[in-house]
Amino acid sequence: MEALAQFPQARPRAGMYESFYLRAVSPEQPVGIWIRHTVHKPPGQHPRGSVWCTVFDARRGRPYMHKLTTDELSTPSSGWIAVGASAMGPQRAEGACGAARWSLRYACEQPQLRHLSPAWLYRTPLPRTKLTTPAPLASFDGVLELDGREPIELHGWPGMVGHNWGSEHAERWIWLHGVAFADAPGTWLDVALGRLKLAGRMTPWVASGALCLDGRRQRVGGLAARGTRVQESAEGCTLKLSGAAGMTVQARVRVPEESAAGWRYSDPGGQPPASQHDVINCSVASVELSVSTAPGASPRTLRTDHGGAYELGMRERDHGVPIAPFADS
Repeated sequence: MEALAQFPQARPRAGMYESFYLRAVSPEQPVGIWIRHTVHKPPGQHPRGSVWCTVFDARRGRPYMHKLTTDELSTPSSGWIAVGASAMGPQRAEGACGAARWSLRYACEQPQLRHLSPAWLYRTPLPRTKLTTPAPLASFDGVLELDGREPIELHGWPGMVGHNWGSEHAERWIWLHGVAFADAPGTWLDVALGRLKLAGRMTPWVASGALCLDGRRQRVGGLAARGTRVQESAEGCTLKLSGAAGMTVQARVRVPEESAAGWRYSDPGGQPPASQHDVINCSVASVELSVSTAPGASPRTLRTDHGGAYELGMRERDHGVPIAPFADS
């Protein structure tokens, strides 16, 4: 799994953020875990690290959420990032956050996904958020213990490992990842969509990512893509995306009632509330895809009951999802 921490090279006067994160979902039950190691560096200040742990269980309602922030931040020789006693690297994640403790191993046989295309976009100021997926379809084993509950044992849970960094969040964004599609083993979807605010105006939605179907990976979106359509809310979204070779992907995503987590993210260089976004995330969402691999081809329908991760970043505060009592700073 290819990834390289960016924060050690950050200029002293620059503001930046960075995240290494993972998600895994039970093949049988609407239970998922989300663990995120982040760096937040305001301009002219030293970076600080945070560990975020969220456990989703649609049978219980609201997820468990906790965050731990510390000055103990490093890049271990055998990993990507260490925040306090928690660490994440190419094959393992070990740590603790509040009432949660975990020891996880993961493996992925597929190459990383670099969302931005062409590649020079990783070297330019825009977009201000860069992202890759070192493991677009990972298999997880291990255990997560949560005080007051039975240990969550992972045996071949599907999921992913992601990495993003930048100086500023998009004005509005969606991230969608899907695995565990019925009758389609090995299929995954990983796509990010964003809108920027330039000169006081909102740009159209731009999508970037890929769909892997029947062992074949095809790019979705891109700067030249046309026909992107988006309807989104805290309850889910419907998307129409174009892909390589005339492929089209239509997605319908639904969040189980009261199963979403709510966080508040801040841009490292701005002052709240202008720099803040409310972020809604559900890592046990249902996803239905209608995929046409070529113009005129009959569409193929793919479904996963709870294998989707859906994230919406927005400025609204009236979305109805309780926001965790900790900020991204």
